[in-house]
Amino acid sequence: FRKQFDSGLLKLYSAFDTSSFHLIQDDINDDNGLEFKLKNSNFYMNSSYKGSFSNPSWTINTGLSLTSGQDQYHIESDDILDRTFSVHAKLKVKKRFNSRFKLSLGIEQFGSDFSEDFQNPEIQPVNLSFKNYFSSSFVESDIFISRSMAFKAGLRLEHAALFNETNWSPRLSYAIKTGEKGQLSLAYGQFYQSPLDNSLKFNQELSSQAVDHYIMNYQFNDSGRVFRAEAYYKDYNNLVLYDSEYLNMDSLITNDGNGFAKGIDLFWRDEKSVKNMDYWISYSYLDTERLFRNYPEQAQPDFVNKHNLSVVGKYWIEDWKSQVGFSYNYASGRAYTDPNQEGFHNSMTKPYNSLSLNWAYLIDQQKILYLSVNNVFNSKNINGYQFAEQPDPSGIFQSQPIRPAADQFFFIGFFWTISTDQTSNQLDNL
Repeated sequence: FRKQFDSGLLKLYSAFDTSSFHLIQDDINDDNGLEFKLKNSNFYMNSSYKGSFSNPSWTINTGLSLTSGQDQYHIESDDILDRTFSVHAKLKVKKRFNSRFKLSLGIEQFGSDFSEDFQNPEIQPVNLSFKNYFSSSFVESDIFISRSMAFKAGLRLEHAALFNETNWSPRLSYAIKTGEKGQLSLAYGQFYQSPLDNSLKFNQELSSQAVDHYIMNYQFNDSGRVFRAEAYYKDYNNLVLYDSEYLNMDSLITNDGNGFAKGIDLFWRDEKSVKNMDYWISYSYLDTERLFRNYPEQAQPDFVNKHNLSVVGKYWIEDWKSQVGFSYNYASGRAYTDPNQEGFHNSMTKPYNSLSLNWAYLIDQQKILYLSVNNVFNSKNINGYQFAEQPDPSGIFQSQPIRPAADQFFFIGFFWTISTDQTSNQLDNL
């Protein structure tokens, strides 16, 4: 729903979804597998208003959202019911004083109510709950020093009622044009984030996790050719750390964790050099170590790939009324712990490789027949390993790979775009 007023626009949106599934997960420690059931339902509603005051140099943005969710888990003999209700409200006003100075002010309120009921036939039922409220305000200024130079400075004040904690967060950025087609920018920011619900339900005497961002970015845009390069460093503090394999009521949970992340992101896109052809290449390098979760030492997390490469190409064949394309993805291995060797995260999985092909046939301007094949060479990619809890008679911990549900899949689809101009289609998105 939307309503246009003389001085602004009001929007309302709501959605509801529900889903359920039942899975018997392969488990090296159980020949019958691990039974897992999930049933959830979610309701979401938001409203926003954007407009101006009687003085048109002042603008206002407001928003209010409500979320209500329920998740029911059944894991072997455990039954878990999670309920979450949250409210998020924000207000921002902005004034442009002149062509060189713009000021923004705002306030924000976020609240959540979480509860969990846990049942197992062998123990007494357990109920866990907490309420989490955050209040914040901010001020931000945009200063245009010249046509080729701009500066942004901001300060955010946050208060977490659950932790009785107040934090100041400065944000700075600077940008300068390096010519008609290039721009260089520098940025610094300090950010705070509440621990996740799975930690707070056991311990509410934690504090916010913190990270400092340092970013340098360069961008070159030449009408059909784009190059971007970004280097960054992130310093993590107050990460949640616990002393058990899994979080539970007896875990010692603290904010003694820390870590860092540094890396580069490169991107090149060219839709100009070859007629009817568009391609782009992206590469990222990430060097990161963290002492968090149940890690005994600072180490590369098991979800991190140090190197990632993606190459995508699309070519339009006029005589065939067709677009043919390909995508290739590569990722270096992920760290895991092999109990047959000494140390933590002492091994790496093999690299990930996948080449995919697709073909889009334009039946008419708004109808497309689409075919695709994922992982053409059927590479056997591995995300990690699960090890037996006990060694076999020879003293070896047996393992099984954690792999995708399917190594390869095929897709046939028909896209029909309905629009008032009768010319729009989904070809650019395929």
